[in-house]
Amino acid sequence: MNTLLILTNLPDRATAESMATLLVRDRLAACVNILQPCQSIYRWNDEIETATEIPLLIKTTEARYPALEKAIRLQHPYETPEIIALSVTGGFPEYLDWVAQETAQKNGPAS
Repeated sequence: MNTLLILTNLPDRATAESMATLLVRDRLAACVNILQPCQSIYRWNDEIETATEIPLLIKTTEARYPALEKAIRLQHPYETPEIIALSVTGGFPEYLDWVAQETAQKNGPAS
C-alpha cells in the first residue's frame, strides 16, 4: 500500500478544522496536521495576490487518493484549490501500516 502526503491550504482555521475532521471521519485520511498560518504570494487572474492561509498535511494512501481529492474539491472554498500529492518513499513501517489501516474502506459514507 503506497502512502501519500497531501498538501492543501485553506483560508482560515475553522475551514481547516472542518476539512480535517471530514477527511479523518470518512477514512480518507489517517491523520491531518493543521499548521500555523502562512503568507502566500501568487499570481491569480494576472494579478499578484497575497493571502494568509492555513496549511494542511494529510496522510493517506494511493488507493484513497481519488476519493480524498474529490472530497477536498467539493468542500474547498477556492475555485482552484492547491492539492499536491507526494509519494512517501520511506518511513517507520508501523506508522505506514497504521495509515493503511485507518484509511481502509469500511461500510459507510466514504466509499
